[in-house]
Amino acid sequence: MVAWSVTGHRRLRELLADSRVSKDPRQHWPSWINGDVPEDWALASWVSVRNMFTAYGERHRRLRSLISAAFTPRRVAGLYPDVAEITDELLDELGSTPEGSSVDLRERFAYPLPISVICRLFGVPAEARPRLRRIVDGVFDTSATAEQVRTTQRELYELLDELVAHKRADPGDDLTSVLLNARDEQDGKLDERELVDTLILLIGAGHETTVNLLDQAVAALLTHRDQLALVREGTCSWGQVVTESLRWQAPLANVPLRYATTDIELEDGVVIGEGEPILAGYAGACRDPQRYERPDSFDITRTDNGDHLAFGHGAHYCLGAPLARLEAETALPALFERFPDMRLAVSAEELVPGSGFIANGHSSLPVLLRGG
Repeated sequence: MVAWSVTGHRRLRELLADSRVSKDPRQHWPSWINGDVPEDWALASWVSVRNMFTAYGERHRRLRSLISAAFTPRRVAGLYPDVAEITDELLDELGSTPEGSSVDLRERFAYPLPISVICRLFGVPAEARPRLRRIVDGVFDTSATAEQVRTTQRELYELLDELVAHKRADPGDDLTSVLLNARDEQDGKLDERELVDTLILLIGAGHETTVNLLDQAVAALLTHRDQLALVREGTCSWGQVVTESLRWQAPLANVPLRYATTDIELEDGVVIGEGEPILAGYAGACRDPQRYERPDSFDITRTDNGDHLAFGHGAHYCLGAPLARLEAETALPALFERFPDMRLAVSAEELVPGSGFIANGHSSLPVLLRGG
């Protein structure tokens, strides 16, 4: 498949807010409509789902309005005690690491925190969480084989069908139950496929972004000790750390797909033809030299990074952005306070990027918690 990759900040921002750009392949991608895209294509699950991620126009407004009601500022703020509790538990576990031993901070901290928060938020039983993690990892693996794609899709729907059945039998104060109420009691505002596919979006993408945000923020501070000193001495805030981390290393580098609903002529004469797919290059736009001075420099004192596109822009701006920031602004100061002498266990050059071109994190983040 061939798509336009848009990586310039201004151009991407404009296209993300352009009503002539759709996310619905069933209406606006001829290759999908005509059956030219195989079901076991590596990105099929990013296109085939029926939720607000792939909705356009009135359908998108309906779905987003429904889900926004579940992500109110009050509900997000109310998660702080859970985030703090999970953070402390993970730090206590890390504290038992033997002196001089390295630990994979992505595996032991950056990953379990957001998945634990999202599972509490949606009422996912503890015994299902390891399975959920393995499946979501498969969704983000853009190098997966056709057989792996089919297996991942089957297991994902099996798991979420089980969650829906469990919550129908025993509803609680969680977002799965909220969405079920919308499905079963509010005149069918959310059909069964939309319900399950909405859970895929909110549970899957809802934690992967934060995993990479934490991973990249820790790596940035450990490789830029001058910036860490600024926040420790109070010159800069942890909020500034999070904002610059999002700009410097967007947690999702590229997000598929959007489609031109009509020919779109750009100012330099380039035309994105009707029905042609578009790949949103968030990582590239966040380092656009025409938008940011010294774009490759990690600088938490910047005052021009508030318009980064790490969470998107326009109608599809990430609903979970406040939750991701809450988690990062809670977990990062707690981590660096508990382990003030922490450093990388390898050189910065030895950190290995994760596989695939969507998620932007490291395959592992080895650190020495007590320096040495």
